[in-house]
Amino acid sequence: TDEIMQQEIRPLVAVDIIEQLHRQFAILSGGRGKDGAPIITFPEFAGFSEIPDDDFLNVVTYLTSIPSLEAASIGFIIIIDRRRDKWSAVKASLTRIAGAFPGNLQLVFVLRPSRFIQRAIADIGIKLYRDDFKMKVPIIMLNSVSDLHGYIDKSQLTRELGGTLEYGHSQWIHHRTAIENFAMTVKTTAQMLQTFGTDLAETELPNDVQCTEELLSSHTDHHSKLKDELKLAVKQGATLLTCIREPVTRSANSKLSPDELENVATVERLLAQLDETEKAFDQFWTKHHLKLEQCLQLRHFEHDFREVKLTLDNLMETQAGFADIGDSVTRVENLLKEQKHLEEKGQEPLERAQSLALHGEQLIQNNHYAVDSIRPKCVELRRICDDFTNETKKKYDILGKSLELHKQLDKASQWCEAGIYLLASQAVDKCQSQEGAETALVEIEKFLVTAKEHQLSNPKEFYNQFDMILTPEIKANAQRIVQKLEDVQEMFDKRQVSLKKLAAKQTRPVQPVAPHPESSPKRASPKITRPAAVASSPNLSSHFQVQHELPWSALSNINSGLSIRSIIINFTNKTNSSHIINELIETERVYVEELQSIIEGYASEMDNPNLVHLIPSALQNKKEVLFGNLPEIYYFHNRIFLKEIENCIENPELLARCFLKRKEDLQIYEKYCQNKPRSEALWRQCGDSIFFQECQRKLDHKLSLDAYLLKPVQRITKYQLLLKEMLKCSKNSEGTAELEEALATVLDIIKSVNDSMHQIAITGYEGDVSELGKLLMQGSFNVWTDHKKGHNKVKDLARFKPMQRHLFLYTKMLLFCKKREENTDGHEKTASYSFKNSLKMSTVGITENVKGDNKKFEIWYNGREEVYIIQASSVELKNTWISEIRKVLTGQLEACR
Repeated sequence: TDEIMQQEIRPLVAVDIIEQLHRQFAILSGGRGKDGAPIITFPEFAGFSEIPDDDFLNVVTYLTSIPSLEAASIGFIIIIDRRRDKWSAVKASLTRIAGAFPGNLQLVFVLRPSRFIQRAIADIGIKLYRDDFKMKVPIIMLNSVSDLHGYIDKSQLTRELGGTLEYGHSQWIHHRTAIENFAMTVKTTAQMLQTFGTDLAETELPNDVQCTEELLSSHTDHHSKLKDELKLAVKQGATLLTCIREPVTRSANSKLSPDELENVATVERLLAQLDETEKAFDQFWTKHHLKLEQCLQLRHFEHDFREVKLTLDNLMETQAGFADIGDSVTRVENLLKEQKHLEEKGQEPLERAQSLALHGEQLIQNNHYAVDSIRPKCVELRRICDDFTNETKKKYDILGKSLELHKQLDKASQWCEAGIYLLASQAVDKCQSQEGAETALVEIEKFLVTAKEHQLSNPKEFYNQFDMILTPEIKANAQRIVQKLEDVQEMFDKRQVSLKKLAAKQTRPVQPVAPHPESSPKRASPKITRPAAVASSPNLSSHFQVQHELPWSALSNINSGLSIRSIIINFTNKTNSSHIINELIETERVYVEELQSIIEGYASEMDNPNLVHLIPSALQNKKEVLFGNLPEIYYFHNRIFLKEIENCIENPELLARCFLKRKEDLQIYEKYCQNKPRSEALWRQCGDSIFFQECQRKLDHKLSLDAYLLKPVQRITKYQLLLKEMLKCSKNSEGTAELEEALATVLDIIKSVNDSMHQIAITGYEGDVSELGKLLMQGSFNVWTDHKKGHNKVKDLARFKPMQRHLFLYTKMLLFCKKREENTDGHEKTASYSFKNSLKMSTVGITENVKGDNKKFEIWYNGREEVYIIQASSVELKNTWISEIRKVLTGQLEACR
C-alpha cells in the first residue's frame, strides 16, 4: 500500500514524458510577463488535435510544475501560435486548454490565422464561442507578433515570436533531465546515508576481537564507498551548474532567463543539502568510528586481561603450593632457589600485567566509554601483582627464618658430635695423672666456651624466636637436638666432676715411703708405679668410684677390650647407616612418583585429543625427543629398584649388592643423558606454550617441566653421595668392600655418562666414533707437537707455544679436538669439540716422564716421526692417563701374542 501511495503522489519528471516533450507541442521558454508571470507557448503543431488527452495533460502539468510557487501563484500567460492554421485548430486548442490546464491563468494570447478568410472566421468564432471555452481570463486575439510585443517584451519572447530570448528545446530537455537526475541522486544519497546511519546506530557491538575487527573493517569500507558517492554527486552538481551558466560564461552580454536562474538556485540548493548531509554524516561517523575503535581497544584489553589473569592465577597457584619450609639446610637452600626461579619466572607476567593496567588507565584518561569495565580490571591486575610481591617477600622471610633455624640446629648437632668425639678421644689411662686430668679439663673448658655459637642455651627464647615456622616435625627435631645438647652437657658436667676429683686426688699429701733398694726411681715406669701407689692407698674404693662416675658404662670394665671412642662410633655409625637407608628409600619413592607424574601428566597428555590444538607445531611427533627414554627409567625404578632397596631397611649391608646386581640396568641413564641436549633445545623452543602451562596447572606442580626433566641426571649423581656416606659409617666393618665396589660401579656409570655427553659433542670427525671401541678417558690438556720433517724454527715455535686440546682415548684411537663454547638463545654456554687429529693406538708409543716437568708425558707416532708432548693439570691426572694408555697398549700386545 505504501508503494502504491508513493507512486500516486510522486511528481512527474522529464524522463517519464520524454517522448511527449520532444514533440514540442507546448514549451516553457523561460520568458516572463511584465509582472513575472511565466509564459507557456503552444507553437504551431499540425497534429495538435490528435495528441492524446493523457499526453497533453502530462506535458501541461509538468510545465506548470517547473516555475517556483511564487511565480506560479501570479498566473500563467499562454501564447497560442496558429498563424498558419485554421479557426478549427484555434477552437480545438482553446477548448483543450480550457478543459485541462492545471494552473492559474492570467492571460491567453492567440495569434490568429494569417489567411484572410480564416482570420475572419476566427473573429466571428471567438465572439460566438467565447462563453463555451469557460475561461475566466481574457482571451486576446492578435493579428501579428507585433501586436504581441505590445503586451510582452521582446526579450521574454523566442525568435519564433519575434523576440530575442535564446531557447533550444533539446538543451532545455537535457537541463531538466540533468537537474531532476541530480535531485534524485541527492535524495538517494541522503536516504543511503540515513539508512547506513540507522544500521550503525542499531548495530550491537561484538564481544571478541576478531568480530570487532571485521565489523570495523566492514563499516569503514561502507563509509568509504558512501563518501565516494557523495563526492561523485557533488561533482555531478558542480558540472550541471557550469552547464546552466554556460551562456553567461561564454558571453558577457548574455543573461539567464528567470527559469534558468531558478534552475541555478535549485542546483545550488541541492548542493547545499549535500554539504549539510555530508557534514552531519561525518559528525555521526566520527562518533561511531571512535566508538568502534574504543570497542576494539576494549576487546584487546579484555583478551589480554584474560591471558594475563590466567598466567597470574597459575603463578599464584604455584606460589601457594610452596608451603614447604624445608627440613634441612640443603632443602631450604633448594627451596630458596625454587622461589628465586619462580620470582624470575613471574617477572615477565608481572611486567605485562603492570603494562596492561597502565594501558587501561590511559584508555580511561582518553574518555573511553567502558570506564566501568576497565577500571575494576586494572585494580584487579595491580592487586594480584601486589599479592604476588607481598607473598614472595613473606616466603623469603619464612625461608630465611627456616634457613637460620636449621643452620643453628646443624651447628648444635655438630657441636654435640664434636663434644662426643672430644670425650671419646680423652684416653682413660692418661687422665689418671694430675697433668692428664688438668689437660683434659682445659680441653673441656675450651670446648664449652664454643657452646655460645649454637645459640640454643635458652630453649624458651629459641622457640619464641622461631615460633612462626615451627611445624610439628621441625619442633620434634629441635626438641631432639635440645635434648641431645642437654645430654652432652650432662656428660661434660660428669666428666668435669670426675676429672676434678682425679686432679684433686693427686694433690693430697702422701706419706714419704722409702724406696725398695732394688727399685730405681729413674727406671720406674708410671704404668707400674701408679697402680702400686693406688693399691697401697687407703682410698682404693674411691678410685673405682671415680671411674664409675664417668658417663659411659664401658669404663666399668677396662679389660673388656673396647675403647670409649669405638663404642660411641659403632653406635653412631649404626644409627647413621639406618638414617641414610631411610633417606635413600624416601627419596627413591619421591623420585618414582615424580617420574610417574611427568609421564602421565605431560607425555600421555600429548596424545590427548582435547589438548592437541594447544601443542605447538614444532613439538608435533617429538615426544621421544623431549622425554627420551624416561618411561624405561620409570619402569626400572618402579618395578625393580625401589622394591629391592626397600628390602634393605632391616639389612643395610645388602644395599651394596643392589647396586652391583643392577649395574647393567643403570646404564639406561647414559642414553637419557645423551638425548638431554636435544631435549633442552626443544624445550627452549616450545617451553612457553599454553599446553605445558595447562599440564602444569593440572598437576599442581610448583616448577615447570624442564626442572623435572633434570631429575634423572640429579638422581644418578645422588646415589654416589649416599654410598659415600654409607661408606663413612661402615668403615672397617663388614660389607665395606662391597660398598666400595658399589661406589666404584656408580662412579663408573657417572663417568661413562659424562664421557658420552662429551663424545656426542664431537664435530668434524668423518668416521663413526662407535667403531673406535670403548671411550676410556676424556679431558683437556696443553699439547705441543714436534715433527722430524720441517724447519727447525717451526719446530722450536711448535714446542714453545702449546695448543689447547681436548683428548678422547678409545681402545682403538686417540682423538685430538679443539673445545669450543657457544651461547644458545641466551642460555648457558654449550661445549662442542672440533676434530683436529687422530692417532691409532696400534702405532703409538709413550714416554712417561718429560725432563723438567713432572706433569708432562709424550705420545709418539711412527717411530717418533711425530711427537706430542702433553701437559696435564696435575701429576695425578697425568698418572691416571698413562696408566690407562698402558693398559690399552698392554692389551694390544697380549692380543698380538
